[in-house]
Amino acid sequence: MSLQALYLSCLAHPAQALNSLALFFAIAGSWLLLATRMRQQRALARLSAAGALEGIEADGELDEATTQLNRFFSRFGLVVLTGALCLSWYSTQL
Repeated sequence: MSLQALYLSCLAHPAQALNSLALFFAIAGSWLLLATRMRQQRALARLSAAGALEGIEADGELDEATTQLNRFFSRFGLVVLTGALCLSWYSTQL
């Protein structure tokens, strides 16, 4: 499919093009949230395993940098999902 045909298809059906973009953002945002949650679980498992191996009672909290990074990616994922929802709602008005 040529680029011109793709462009004309987007011009002919703008709601479908916006809805496809919203779907892309929703998939990307949900993947980011899932990856962040898996990263948190791995870090907590690593922390508890290190505490169990060393015989040290771990408090179950991550260091500040890891917590800030996880918080940033969670918030960014939620913003992307919210943007996808708004874009999808807007595409229904076209």
